[in-house]
Amino acid sequence: CLGDCQLHTSCGIQKCTTDFVTLTSHLNAALEDFDLEFCKALRVYSACTYRNSKVCRGNLVYHSTVLGISDLMTQRNCTKDGPTSSTNPEMTHDPCIYGGHTEAREHQGGEKTPPTYLFCGLFGDPHLRTFKDHFQTCKVEGAWPLIDNNYLSVQVTNVPVVPGSSATATNKVTIIFKPYQDCTDQKVYQAVTDDLPAAFVDGTTSGGDGNTRSLQIVEKVSGKYIEMHARYIGTTVYIRQLGHYLTLAIRMPRELVMAYEESQDLQLCVNGCPVSERIDEGGHLPLPVVGKLLPQGGAAHPRSLYTLETATIKCHEKMLVKDIYFYSCVFDLLTTGDANFTAAAHSALQDVEALHPRKEHWHIFPRSGGGAVRRDSKFFVSLGLVCLVLVAFL
Repeated sequence: CLGDCQLHTSCGIQKCTTDFVTLTSHLNAALEDFDLEFCKALRVYSACTYRNSKVCRGNLVYHSTVLGISDLMTQRNCTKDGPTSSTNPEMTHDPCIYGGHTEAREHQGGEKTPPTYLFCGLFGDPHLRTFKDHFQTCKVEGAWPLIDNNYLSVQVTNVPVVPGSSATATNKVTIIFKPYQDCTDQKVYQAVTDDLPAAFVDGTTSGGDGNTRSLQIVEKVSGKYIEMHARYIGTTVYIRQLGHYLTLAIRMPRELVMAYEESQDLQLCVNGCPVSERIDEGGHLPLPVVGKLLPQGGAAHPRSLYTLETATIKCHEKMLVKDIYFYSCVFDLLTTGDANFTAAAHSALQDVEALHPRKEHWHIFPRSGGGAVRRDSKFFVSLGLVCLVLVAFL
């Protein structure tokens, strides 16, 4: 046997990893029992690697995995001895804990694939990041559906922020969790400016059996920030109030996102804004006239509070990386003069980092790492050129 001959023996490290993903895919870090259940799964993972130690001794992936398990156990303060998760999760599957509704999905070779999650967010006046990671700035005044599928409906209401501008911001969010098996009956949540409750409209804070916590509202900051955890559909929702307006972020499994009828195709998170509602027309977002005063009786925050230079400095205090959220912050400050939009952009980026499943997609830049212009980057290229022109006149 020469070279990496051991790599061609029956090393089962991939099976160990797949089982671990299956055991932990339904866990939610925001819930109290997360560390306990995660440690159980880690012990199963560790035992599986030990059983494969001989046949995997020449496999670099195996040794990296062993080190990774050790690090995770240290981070979570897991003891090496203790209870373990069931090694046959299918036998103990809880229908109110999402693990992929298409239970029979399998790779060639019989290995199950973990669920694929998607992210959507809405913030500012207003900026939309769709499930496809497309970024748009839209008018969408009035009530619009963000999500409308067989499991969940999310509707937002947007109102104008300043006279003379087509920009709007969200002042109302309505969410309907549709009934599902024995996990939950229908639950409706509604938030409006200055009223961000930590309960559904019927006064409850959970759905279904209270012991399983298949649907739960968690208040993080009273009146300012709540989270919803729908374990039965693997979905997490964040709602914040920053200044006079609301922001929303959601993570949901792809297979559930796509479970809708043809009549439900108007979903901003799925298909983006209609062309007629886009502010960034053709990729170009016109900046407001810097220094122009609002008419008498206008908004409480006149545009004259910020110039391009001071808006850039203000946004850079919160966001060091000049990505999509930074440039959106600059636009919002120049449009409204309201510094709360800086916090909204910063919080929106934090929500991406907490909920978006792929770290390499957290930041969206005018150009990708390979130098190719992204589909939505024209917005920022145009914005940058307009900024340079404005600087020349200031």
